[in-house]
Amino acid sequence: MRYSYIKPRKKSLLTAEMKLLFAFFSISLFMLLGTYIFLLYKDMKFLEDKQNIAMEKTNLQKNIKDMESKIAYIEQQNITSAKIFTQNSVLKDSIKNLFDLVPQRITLSQAKLLKNGLVLYGITPNKDVYNFMLHAPLRSIFHETYSSFYPTEGGWLRFVSTNYMNEDELSESSVESDSEKKDE
Repeated sequence: MRYSYIKPRKKSLLTAEMKLLFAFFSISLFMLLGTYIFLLYKDMKFLEDKQNIAMEKTNLQKNIKDMESKIAYIEQQNITSAKIFTQNSVLKDSIKNLFDLVPQRITLSQAKLLKNGLVLYGITPNKDVYNFMLHAPLRSIFHETYSSFYPTEGGWLRFVSTNYMNEDELSESSVESDSEKKDE
């Protein structure tokens, strides 16, 4: 006996509404999973960038320290070159003054500059000319002055004059001149 006019269909668990519901859920899960993977990637990239920036920072700090040491070295070299230039200027002026100090009647053959003194070799017509024209100015400059004379064939005298300054007074005068420079 039949109670229905249509042929019965098989009923399934997956109806059209259920398929639509699964499609929306799977799309939502896919989007959530994609967002999660994207955020993991960005987090990993952020940590990698953070490490690179930290390494760059340490490298830059090291470079800055190297540059500061190079700048300090260059400044020290600049100070040293200024001192040498000043010493050379003083030495040049001293040599000029020395040659201005020597009278025309006395001829110098050699002059040796020492750290704290001066040695002069030369020829003079006689001891009096040497004593009045060269020895007196040298005595006013140097603390100790020694002279020795040797006769030449022409009647003139060869002389060797060694002149020294005391080390203590040299250091005191340099300290005084340094303090005067600072005051200016």
